[in-house]
Amino acid sequence: MKQIPNILTLSNLFCGALAIIFILHAPEYIAEFNGTEYTITNPEPIYWASGLVVLAGIIDFFDGFVARLLKVSSAMGKELDSLADVVSFGVVPGMMLFRLLQSAYMQMPDVYDVSVFNLAPALLVPCFAAYRLAVFNLDTRQTEHFIGVPTPAAGFLVASFPMIMLYNPFGLAQWLGNIWVLYAIIAVLCYLMVSSHPMISLKFKNLSVKDNWPRFLLALLTVVSIPVLGYATVPFVFAAYVVLSLIVPPKSQQG
Repeated sequence: MKQIPNILTLSNLFCGALAIIFILHAPEYIAEFNGTEYTITNPEPIYWASGLVVLAGIIDFFDGFVARLLKVSSAMGKELDSLADVVSFGVVPGMMLFRLLQSAYMQMPDVYDVSVFNLAPALLVPCFAAYRLAVFNLDTRQTEHFIGVPTPAAGFLVASFPMIMLYNPFGLAQWLGNIWVLYAIIAVLCYLMVSSHPMISLKFKNLSVKDNWPRFLLALLTVVSIPVLGYATVPFVFAAYVVLSLIVPPKSQQG
């Protein structure tokens, strides 16, 4: 029985590894710009990786829940969970951003001057995710709330980008095709993951509206936004989560 949560955690890692395969096999096509043909990596098939990140997130929630339910929580399970998370919510989003940067550069006239160093900032995401997870395992303050944005939240945000590129809600695909926007997203995500700002935990201890109104508000925003914003709901709710956490910090952090 004690191995059931570990099997779920390894399933999370399996999803992350499979997502990497889909990203690496994103096909290329030829596009013409100002009379010159360029090879462009198509980001659309990466949506399979997006789905796998979501599945990994669901599994990530249930492995801890099952461990508590079966009363088999262990230090090894905690470490294993972080190892899986750094792949599914660190390495995979980093590779997605690498591909998106690559596609953005491929549409520029000076594409042949682009080197791997132009794309390397995307790999800061898994580095900062690993650092955050290591700190989380040692930080005893993060039992009732988070300090810094949790890696699954950052992973879900980046996982929504291929879907936004595919369906282009409100013309957001054009923004994600801009290298400077992508660099800004990378910088903000890296900062938020290792920042000292208290962030709301989405775990309900009870159903009291007074104790959980920020969580209920986020849930309401999510439900209302889906039919209106579509896949743009993810970045909208992510931004709302960060802003709400900064405006209404957890009680243990309030003076």
